[in-house]
Amino acid sequence: AGEASETDDRGGREKELIIMTWKQTWAAVIAAATVDIGAALQAQQPPAQAAGGGAQDHVAALKQSLQQGMAKIRQYEWVETTIISLKGEEKSRKQNRCYYGADGKVQKTSLDQAPPPDQAKASGGGRRGGRMKEKVVENKKDEMKDYMERAGALIHRYVPPNPAQIQAAKDAGRIATNPQPGGKARLVISQYLQAGDSLTIDLDPATNRLLGLGVNTYLDKPDEPVTLAVQMNTLPDGAVYAAQTTLDAKAKNITVVVQNSGHRPVSR
Repeated sequence: AGEASETDDRGGREKELIIMTWKQTWAAVIAAATVDIGAALQAQQPPAQAAGGGAQDHVAALKQSLQQGMAKIRQYEWVETTIISLKGEEKSRKQNRCYYGADGKVQKTSLDQAPPPDQAKASGGGRRGGRMKEKVVENKKDEMKDYMERAGALIHRYVPPNPAQIQAAKDAGRIATNPQPGGKARLVISQYLQAGDSLTIDLDPATNRLLGLGVNTYLDKPDEPVTLAVQMNTLPDGAVYAAQTTLDAKAKNITVVVQNSGHRPVSR
């Protein structure tokens, strides 16, 4: 029974270490992506517009709307909830209090209680089988870390959007404006980076408000899909923020969801 218990402990540590590796890498990817969306669109200078410029008009108006909304969100603090699921089962849920610091970067303070001391450290540490098991865990961590870093680097080639690549797609006729229910519009950029991929921008033409952004791509080959979906929201005063960001790595059966809620004027 003692040996079985020790095996269960090591199995639990293996899962915990793997999940922690996913969390550290994907959380960083998502945070950078959602913050950079606004910054990139603020910095973009749209090309000269003709009358009825369609997508060009939308991008120009969206830039102005985001510039104002992203400035206002800096006056708020909020709660960030990060949920990690493996094969559809929730494995981790963490919360942070977030706000913008004087340096313009998002500051985070954990709202979670400190975990109890690792009781598993005392079991199996000095045994040969235990050391071999830890080596296997480390190898799995390194493999997943490498995969996630490559996937993260790929996502960063889409978010924030590259003005030069958007212009190239426009010149090649690979940007379409598709009407959506409720009077909304979707800009679809096909083959943005590689064959078969897409970058989509959802917006409300009536208010020039960004509603969301999506990436559908793959790592190395099409049967290793990686997707990113960002749902934007606006506070009553026009402040813009990413309400929910979902990153899905189907090849590894991992889903990471980051939710931002509970916005209120910042208190230092």
